[in-house]
Amino acid sequence: MIAYAIIAAVIVQRLAELWYAQKNTRALRSKGAIEMGQAHYPLFIVLHSAWLGAILAALPGPVTLNWFLLAGYATLECLRVWTMVSLGPYWTTRIVSLPEAPLVRRGPYRFLRHPNYLIVIGEIALLPLVFGEVGVAVVFSLFNGALLFWRVRQEEAALAPRRAL
Repeated sequence: MIAYAIIAAVIVQRLAELWYAQKNTRALRSKGAIEMGQAHYPLFIVLHSAWLGAILAALPGPVTLNWFLLAGYATLECLRVWTMVSLGPYWTTRIVSLPEAPLVRRGPYRFLRHPNYLIVIGEIALLPLVFGEVGVAVVFSLFNGALLFWRVRQEEAALAPRRAL
């Protein structure tokens, strides 16, 4: 079934991103980077895992895909890659700041401080809607919003000293 293939592809993507993020985090730490906001990080892992699990659990037998929303989700994935490429070795899933490094101001970071968070907001809402799962979209969007509110404040505090560089 195509729905399961889509979810499997998202799981593979997320695992690949975690691998890439861990690689970058180790490299940044070896250069003296500092991590902030460690307390909330496991909550994001739980949230994203539960989100994918809830989508799978809510899949009914035959699924009618919303192809328009799937195209929107695919567009978000392209934007996600753009943010990752723009940050390059600074992209992680954690808040890791290298004190002497200037802030990245290319790609979507020319326009927004936290483009990846807007993308994730869209992902959390859109993917369940592709399968008609409104409840999953609403519940996980609310949880994600609460966590992002906390995370953005932590990240802003971590980046504040570097804004002048």
